[in-house]
Amino acid sequence: MAIVIAEFCQNHNGDRGVLREQIQAAAAAGADVAKIQTIRSSELTYRERFETGAVENGVTRCIRRPYAAELERLQPLDLDAATHEWFGDECARAGIEPMTTVFTRAAVPFVASLGWNSVKVASYDCASVPLLADLRLAFDRVFVSTGATLDDEVAEAAAVLRGGAFSFLHCVTIYPTPLHELHLARLNFLRQFTPSVGFSDHTLVARDGIKGSVAAIALGADVIERHFTVLASDQTKDGPVSIGPDALAELVKFARAPLPEVQRYVAEHVPEAAAMLGEARRPMSDGELLNRDYYRGRFASKIGDRIVFNWEPVEAAELMSDALRT
Repeated sequence: MAIVIAEFCQNHNGDRGVLREQIQAAAAAGADVAKIQTIRSSELTYRERFETGAVENGVTRCIRRPYAAELERLQPLDLDAATHEWFGDECARAGIEPMTTVFTRAAVPFVASLGWNSVKVASYDCASVPLLADLRLAFDRVFVSTGATLDDEVAEAAAVLRGGAFSFLHCVTIYPTPLHELHLARLNFLRQFTPSVGFSDHTLVARDGIKGSVAAIALGADVIERHFTVLASDQTKDGPVSIGPDALAELVKFARAPLPEVQRYVAEHVPEAAAMLGEARRPMSDGELLNRDYYRGRFASKIGDRIVFNWEPVEAAELMSDALRT
C-alpha cells in the first residue's frame, strides 16, 4: 500500500480555521499524512537578478520575481511556532500524522523539537547536503523530492541519508506538469538508491484529475504526495494543482488497492499511461532549469548579517550558536 501525503502547501491562506478543515477533510478521506510548509517569510532572500529577470531574443534566461512583491505575498501565510504546535495537536485528534517541509537549516532545531517522526525536503534542496545531514540526525524518516536535481546530486543525497529511513519522490518542477512530461520511468532510476520511491504530483486537476498519481501507483510507487485544498481552485496560488476531498478519497482507494487491480485499471482507463512513462534519465527542460535557478536559494538562514544557504558547508553547531546569540 502506498503512503498518501496530503500536501497543504499554502492553501490555508494563513487561516487556522481553513487549516483545521484541511486536517479533518484529509483524515476523513483516509490520507496518512497531513503536511504543511515551514516557510518563514523573513528567510526569503534578495537576489538582484530576479528583480528584473532576463529575456534574450524572446527567450527567458532568468525568471522575474521581485523580492518586495514576493515578501508581501508570503508574510500573511507564515505559520508561527504556536500554530505548528497547534497543527500537531489537531492532527493527533484527527488521527493523521503531521509533517512539514523545512526550507532552511536554521529552522531544523525548532521543527525537530515538535516531536514529529518525519520531515520533507523540497526538490530544490535535494542537493543541499548539509541540510540533509541535519535532518537525517533529527528525524526517523526523511522524504526527499528529486525534481530539478542532477543524477549525481541524487546519488550524493542518498549517500548522506543512507543508514536511516528515507524515500525519494520523483516529481517534475513544471507547474502544472503536462502528463507527457511526467517521466514516471524515473521511479526505476531512483530505486537503485532506496526501495522506497514515490511521486509528488503537480498535474492540472481540472484537466487530468488524479491520473498521474494512479499511474505512479501502478508502477509501484509506495508514496504519493498530492497538493490538497478545501477551497475553490482560484482562492489560492496552488489551487489549480490541488485536489479536493472527494478526489483525495478516490486516490486513497487506489493507494490501498492490490497492485494488479490498479494496473488493470490503468491499462483499461488511462490511455495516457504510455506517454507518462517518458525517460528514466534525461536533460532537464528549459522550464525546469529556470525554476531550479530561482527556487534553489530562495530561502536561506539569516544569522545577524550572515546569509547561509542550505548547501554551504557551515557546521550546524556554529549556525545554531549564531542563531541563539542573535
